[in-house]
Amino acid sequence: MSRRSVAFAMSFAMAALLLSVPAMAASPNAVKMFDTDNDGTLDLAEVKKAAAALFAKLDPDKDGTLDARELRGRLTPKELATADPDKDGTLTLDEYLAVVEQRFNAANPDKDGTLDAKELKSRAGQALLRLLK
Repeated sequence: MSRRSVAFAMSFAMAALLLSVPAMAASPNAVKMFDTDNDGTLDLAEVKKAAAALFAKLDPDKDGTLDARELRGRLTPKELATADPDKDGTLTLDEYLAVVEQRFNAANPDKDGTLDAKELKSRAGQALLRLLK
């Protein structure tokens, strides 16, 4: 095996490892990062507060909306179109928070009003976290 092949194989293995770690490690860190009342879970108010803060950061032109470029891949084009009731190609803060709330509810199958680290590790939880980070 050539040196280049070994380097490629090692790089590929490291990339695979790094891609698998964030999903596992992100949830406890996300709880700590956004859990303002320190109860070990995230409620909808905490999640919306984090989403609103991110919205402000993602809106560099301060026009009060996010377009596909400003969203930076957090929503697919189809998801953006669905979340955009006025079909202007942008999301207002209220429209963004509506998506956040939908994803929160999807990640909360026990309907207890809070998300723990396990729920944030789910596919729905990871989709929610993309809107908060």
